[in-house]
This record gives sequence, structure tokens and C-alpha cells, in this order.
Amino acid sequence: MPKTKKTTTTNQKKTAPSKKTKTKAVKVQEPTTKVSAKNQDKEETRIRIKIRAYDHRLIDESARKIIDNTLRQGAEVCGPVPLPTEIHKWTVNRSTFVHKDARDQYEMRIYKRVIDIINPNAKIIDSLSRLDLPAGVDVEIKY
Repeated sequence: MPKTKKTTTTNQKKTAPSKKTKTKAVKVQEPTTKVSAKNQDKEETRIRIKIRAYDHRLIDESARKIIDNTLRQGAEVCGPVPLPTEIHKWTVNRSTFVHKDARDQYEMRIYKRVIDIINPNAKIIDSLSRLDLPAGVDVEIKY
């Protein structure tokens, strides 16, 4: 008798190959402290100055004064960085009683800038406190 092979069949459904999506690996970096090239043992210190004003010419003039003053003292400056302008709008009826269609519209714009001073010394902090800026400019200094 000839030798025969036993074959067994299984009921398997043929499926289309699944689509594989490519995923990209994202590196998550730990927050690091910045160390300058000159002083590798010292960390960088910063002073952040926020300037706010209603007039864009006044705020640009004030930022220029602050930057000129700090550069004369020998510090690094980042900025001025313009921040989004705050716009407040009001609509008011012109008359008190009947004329609903007659209205006045008012808006108030607040311009903002940010300046960072890197590695300031005591002379810079003292000169910033004595700096004469025009009226209508709000300066906030964070150490």
C-alpha cells in the first residue's frame, strides 16, 4: 500500500491585513536650569519687567529707556516682546428714552510689553528704580 499523508483542515477565516498606523516617539525633556557659558557654576537669574500703557508711543519710548539703561550697565536684555493688546469695548445709547438706534461705541486699548534682564547686578536694579518714565506707564518688576 502506498503511503498517504493525513491532512487536517481548520476553519480559519481569511482577513485582510490590518492597517498599521505609524506612531512617532515624543521625547519629554526634564525642566533644566539654565547655566551660562561664562559661569558654569552659577545659575542664570532674570528680572522680568512688564510694561502697560494706553498709548503705544509712550510704551515704546519707555521700553527703549529701560533697555538703553540696562545695556549701559553691561547686562543682557531679551525684548521688548509685545504681548497681545487688551481691547475693552462699550456701547452706550445716545439718548435716554426713545432713540434705540442711536448709539455711541467706545474702546480702550491696553498695550503690553515684556523685557527680561539676564544676570542683573545691584547697579542695574538701583538704576531701574531711579528711572524716570512718563506718566501713564505702569511698570511691574519681578525678581
